[in-house]
Amino acid sequence: MEEGVDYYLNEDGLMVFTAAYHLKRGYCCKNKCKHCPWGFGKKKTKPNEENDT
Repeated sequence: MEEGVDYYLNEDGLMVFTAAYHLKRGYCCKNKCKHCPWGFGKKKTKPNEENDT
């Protein structure tokens, strides 16, 4: 793994994997990773019901 490509250290010193790393790994771990290229754990948006007039 290469720092700055596969991961970076956040302000707390924790390792954060990049989308490039996840794609290289090839599958979603379903841990709601910050840079998940598959979108796992992201909130799904509902259409704005106020505009349905």
